[in-house]
Amino acid sequence: MNIKIYHNTRCKKSRAGLQYLETKTKDFEIIEYLKTGLSEAELKEIFKKLGKKPEEMIRKQEKIFKENYKGKNFNDDEWIKIISENLKLLQRPIVVIGEKAVWGDPPENIDELF
Repeated sequence: MNIKIYHNTRCKKSRAGLQYLETKTKDFEIIEYLKTGLSEAELKEIFKKLGKKPEEMIRKQEKIFKENYKGKNFNDDEWIKIISENLKLLQRPIVVIGEKAVWGDPPENIDELF
């Protein structure tokens, strides 16, 4: 089983999700996406697995969102481009197993994958 967690080490909720995942399995890959980056194609695939629209996975409390995007309308492809250029806007952590993914906030959401 190929398990990935898209993780931000500086985020308390992301660390909580990682700890919770570790109680389920030790066999997973940690992707520190703020360091590695995520392409628009990768983001599109993640949203498909989540079953969510890109706008649903935006961190609306981020300063960059409030200053640049709040109250504006974008289509899914535009949001994906915005997120890929501003990865801090992506909700985290995201755990992916095969063709399914969940947002690990609260961490118990991860149970849906097991």
